[in-house]
Amino acid sequence: MSGQWGRNIRLSIFGESHGDAVGIIIDGLPPGVIVDKQYIHNQMQRRAPGKNKLVTSRKERDNFEILSGVFNDFTTGTPICAVIKNNNSKSIDYDDIKNLMRPGHADYTGYMRYSGYNDYRGGGHFSGRLTAPLVFAGAICKQILERRKKITIGSHIKSISNIIDSNFEVLDTDEELLIKLSKSFLPVINNKKREKMEECIEKAREDKDSVGGVIETAVLNLQAGIGSPYFESLESNLAHIFFSIPGVKGVEFGEGFNIAKLKGSQANDEFYIKDNNIRTYTNNCGGIQGGISNGMPIIFRVAIKPTSSIGKIQNTIDINKEENTVIEIDGRHDPCIVPRAVPVIDAVTSIVITDLLIDKEGRTWMS
Repeated sequence: MSGQWGRNIRLSIFGESHGDAVGIIIDGLPPGVIVDKQYIHNQMQRRAPGKNKLVTSRKERDNFEILSGVFNDFTTGTPICAVIKNNNSKSIDYDDIKNLMRPGHADYTGYMRYSGYNDYRGGGHFSGRLTAPLVFAGAICKQILERRKKITIGSHIKSISNIIDSNFEVLDTDEELLIKLSKSFLPVINNKKREKMEECIEKAREDKDSVGGVIETAVLNLQAGIGSPYFESLESNLAHIFFSIPGVKGVEFGEGFNIAKLKGSQANDEFYIKDNNIRTYTNNCGGIQGGISNGMPIIFRVAIKPTSSIGKIQNTIDINKEENTVIEIDGRHDPCIVPRAVPVIDAVTSIVITDLLIDKEGRTWMS
């Protein structure tokens, strides 16, 4: 089923944007793993809506309730089930446009795939609201990686529209920088870019429009040898789960598309040994070769499209009447979803790396 992912850690998400709740079932974690609920809460709040004028005014507390699988703050080894209540949905916003296929959304494709029985309110099961349970699962994996493997995962906003931040240092990204970025709603390396990005997002909101951007992520201290060739490569596993996030339209690792401009002598990452550690002079491959980590920082970028729900009048169709019409979308929508997508990228990256580490080392290292 489309709502399931994973081989060693198996996830199943459920719910709709305007249903009673969204949630997740996590199977495959061993018993004895510490579950720090405050840590999870902090990660959830990074993604939560309604924080300021740069995001949707829909106010969801994103408080979670663990129904099973955790006892006395430790995993029991049985499936974890968690739910996140929807408290501030306004389904009436969609009554007048339920037959109008919103441009950029999954209204038409969902209608065709599910013969019109799909929940259209707020995008239903296609909504970015379903990323909240992914952040819950990722928070558990992220704290395991930090506690047991000293692996740090962090991101910054590489760009909003045509406003571009500095790059991560691909050879020696600062671990303290990643931690600092994780505490900012609009995480950037060059602080001068933050105000310009905020102005860009606010201008889009005033114009009843939206903007997209790019998120750059670094994974530090991941040992060499994680991943497999071909269909189970580290890149293909990450790309799979990235493209499961609504709004993601592109992924590149290391130099990405720019590597096509280089000669082999420029693109190849040459090896050397320093203090008994094997490193490379460059990191054009983004820390991955042959689908397997090489011990250098994992560096990748994810492109997020502009929010589909905008207030401008757009052309569309009435699926019931089978005729052309126009649509003007009211309601509460993000003028830019990139800031709230940052913790989602961090979360799903943590899930993938945890899953692949189990391939190499089993489950005993986790607890």
